[in-house]
Parts: sequence; C-alpha cells; structure tokens
Amino acid sequence: MSTAQKNSTGYRQPAFLICVVVLALAGAGMSIAKKQLGLYLKKEPMPLKTSLDALSEAKLAPYQVVSKRSIDDPAILEALGTEDYIQWVLEDPCESLDGAVRKVLVFITYYRLPDRVPHVPEECYTGGGYQRLATGAVAFQVDGPDGTRDIPGRYLLFGASAADVRHAFPVLYLFRVNDEYAGSRDDARVALNRNLFGKYSYFSKIELVFNQSQTAPARAEALEAGERLLAVLLPVLEQEHWPD
Repeated sequence: MSTAQKNSTGYRQPAFLICVVVLALAGAGMSIAKKQLGLYLKKEPMPLKTSLDALSEAKLAPYQVVSKRSIDDPAILEALGTEDYIQWVLEDPCESLDGAVRKVLVFITYYRLPDRVPHVPEECYTGGGYQRLATGAVAFQVDGPDGTRDIPGRYLLFGASAADVRHAFPVLYLFRVNDEYAGSRDDARVALNRNLFGKYSYFSKIELVFNQSQTAPARAEALEAGERLLAVLLPVLEQEHWPD
C-alpha cells in the first residue's frame, strides 16, 4: 500500500471522523449561540467618554494637582499595555505640611479592549527592586450623596528592605470593570468573563501611592486618606470619563 493510500485510510478511521464531527458541531454551536443568544466572545474596543488627561482639576477640590508625570520610555509604555493613563501628584491642603498623607501619587490606567489584566503593583514594585512587606484585601468605605459604599481594594506596603520600615510606603489599588468594582486582578478577570452578552468591555485600575513624604503613613492613616480621595475622584471618573 502506498503512503498516500495509508494516509487516506487513516483519515477514514472512526476516531478521526468522530473528532472532525465534534469540532464541526462545536464551531456551529458557538456560531448559533452568538447569533441566537447574543453572546459576544470577542469584544470591540470601548473608548473613554472623555480622555483621562482632561480630568477636571477644579472638580478634585480640595485636592490640588502638584505635578503631572508621563512615561517617556517606549518599552515601559508597551509593557503597560495602554496609552490611556495619568500619573498625577495631588496635595491635600487640609493635612499638615509635613504630614505623611499630604501628597499622593495617583496612577490611573484604562484598557478599552480588555483581553488581559496586565499589571498590578505586587509585580511592578517587586520587579523594580522593592520588597513587599505587607499585603491584604480591604474594603474602602467611600461616602457619597447616596450613602456610604463599600468598594473592594487592596493594601500593600513596600520597602527597600524588610529592615527599613521607616522609609516604606503603602500602595492602595482597585479596579473598575464595566459597571462594578473589583479588588484584585483575579476578581477583575472574573467580572470580565461574566459579560458574555455585552458587545463591549473595559476595565480601569486606580492606584494611590503614598511615597511623597519622608515618613510612611500607618495602614489606618493611608486607608482613611485613600477613602477621602476616592470619595472625590470616583464620582468624576464615573460620570465624565468611564463609559456608561
């Protein structure tokens, strides 16, 4: 029997034919599910309502914008996975001049095509040479016109070494995924996967870094300062920047 005949005989084997039928039915099933059930397995990009660069400084009062930073390294920007971001240093004039939470770095990123959830501080800061000294889930109690909301997030503490706690700095972060908040990368991925019937999906990460003072704020102090800032910042993002 020739090689061609042997190959032809192999293609007619029951196991091979069954695999072909199963794959064909699976493909047809996915197509039918998408058409009849309205499933969107591949999302289309969802732009911001308004660019983050246009964030109103006046609406952040009493906070004042001290500086605006940009990422100039193309490699870092590529690794970030988006060009929709801002890095602003805000100052709270209600705090003492030498207060540990008077200034905070606000780092907001937005992903209009959420095929992944790329970066979290746990990886970014340790990759930069810092040691993670503490970590834990938190619930931010954010006051608003409709009452107090409990918003999930995370608290991290980084330092150059485990012994140098005095110069450590806390990082708070949370995700906005479509119309809800998530407190970790895994939770953000779960929220994205739930949106089977949406044509669009997006997510955004809000990161508050208290590394602008000589001393590190305690955990409770950082959380309280973060909640006050989020009470001002989140409504502006929800109403004017993030998609409906």
